Amino acid sequence: MKTAAKKTSQVDRKERDIEFSYLAPHAQSVFLAGSFNQWNPSSHPLKRDERGTWKITLPLMPGRYEYRFVTDGKWENDPFCEGCFMNEFGTMNCVMIVK
Repeated sequence: MKTAAKKTSQVDRKERDIEFSYLAPHAQSVFLAGSFNQWNPSSHPLKRDERGTWKITLPLMPGRYEYRFVTDGKWENDPFCEGCFMNEFGTMNCVMIVK
């Protein structure tokens, strides 16, 4: 008797909760901008913890995302990013790969 084989080759396309964090103890505000929010520098505010680390968790589908932090109005890179990519402005964007 034949049984149907389970499809295990399909890519899991579920959203993942991805945490972004940035250490800036003296900052007044930190936002996250990137390809996931059309580079809007004010749509994703991070929350500061007692140690001065700013954090936000976003539900993201598997894929490649570019991002930067906006700290007190100044664009900053994540020192712990997986890699960087040159943008059209001659600066670097951070790259996040969600699997």
